[in-house]
Amino acid sequence: MSLLSLKDKIGFPSDWKIEPIGKILLSSQYGTSKSGSETGVPVIGMKNLQDGKVDFRELSFVSLDDEEKAKLLLKDGDILLNRTNSYDLVGKVGFVEKAVEAVFASYLVRLEVDKTKADSKFIAMWLSGFWADQMIKKIATRAISQANVNPTEFKKFCLAPVIPLPEQKAIANLLSTWDEAIEKTERLIQAKEKQLNGLYQYYFIPESSSNMHWGKVKIGRVLKQRNKKALPSDDRPLFSLTIEDGVTAKTDRYNREALVKDNGSKKYKIVCPNDIVFNPANLRWGAIARSTVPHEVVISPIYEVLSVKNDAVDIDFISHLFTCPRQIGIYATKTEGTLIERMAVKLDTFLLLDIYLPPEREEQQKISNILNAAQHEIDLLKQLAKKYKTQKRGLMQKMLTGEWRVRGFATNDEV
Repeated sequence: MSLLSLKDKIGFPSDWKIEPIGKILLSSQYGTSKSGSETGVPVIGMKNLQDGKVDFRELSFVSLDDEEKAKLLLKDGDILLNRTNSYDLVGKVGFVEKAVEAVFASYLVRLEVDKTKADSKFIAMWLSGFWADQMIKKIATRAISQANVNPTEFKKFCLAPVIPLPEQKAIANLLSTWDEAIEKTERLIQAKEKQLNGLYQYYFIPESSSNMHWGKVKIGRVLKQRNKKALPSDDRPLFSLTIEDGVTAKTDRYNREALVKDNGSKKYKIVCPNDIVFNPANLRWGAIARSTVPHEVVISPIYEVLSVKNDAVDIDFISHLFTCPRQIGIYATKTEGTLIERMAVKLDTFLLLDIYLPPEREEQQKISNILNAAQHEIDLLKQLAKKYKTQKRGLMQKMLTGEWRVRGFATNDEV
């Protein structure tokens, strides 16, 4: 993609220039290839690049000598580029707003911006946007399971707008307003989740003051396997299970007609409203959820589908019990298999697990009402955070291409 064709395709303002990003960088640097250790200096990995920023939570460690550590310590304004990952994720970037003592791993590249030519935050936002992602994908070389971005090719062929520094800073500051709203909402989500986990601790620890009178039963006494099968159809669309979103539509990532054609007579499991679905291979990580879809769907045969046996059990109560951190920790102790990637919790093992239940459905419902209210607050906040992120992406598309200009820098559409 040439400079001229990109500028014409995006429609930059006439007073904006576009150049290879290498012309505005002072340096690029690979991270450490040392293996992780239990102690040492914190190290940033792929998982820590989130929404265009570096997330300094949940860090691993690496043992480095003082000389290598000094060379790799992050600084304010650094940009980390993920040079090796799956094709969908390669090229992710993370901006270091305020550095803590940490280094970065070898599959990341540190980009140091020449601050006399560009604003680091503006460049990080540009690299997080649609057009830069398209260029990086064209640069990336693909292998069977991953893709790689060569830093030399990146600096030569990934392009960036070069505009006056004051305008760059104004755009970055405006977009940062959305970042602040997102961060504030996510901190509130974390606080509410901590409160919910406190409620889980109160209700679901066996023989605590709140549940001394509860009865111990096997899961198989209250749930039974649902093993009906069907092909995907308009009436029963194909769904999947994710740890983040539970039972969710698969249509965004997969073509249903192609799947049916490729699998021939292979049938999928039917999931009815309020069924419990879990992934035996990922149950120890929390891959279990109740289907809140108001109609039947189908799901891959790799999943287990369970339904409540009778009306004596409140499905909301069971749903909270099965997904609380303590119960997920129990699943982790019940995995079987010789290889880590094949370890799973078998259905028979799951059904033999003990759970504690209030003897009366009315008490179950009172507890689930409290937990539902706490979960509802979290869900509303997550929807708000998602809305802010969508708004920011839309604004980035307008402002980073000059379609909208910051007031005082142009006479066309201004914000």
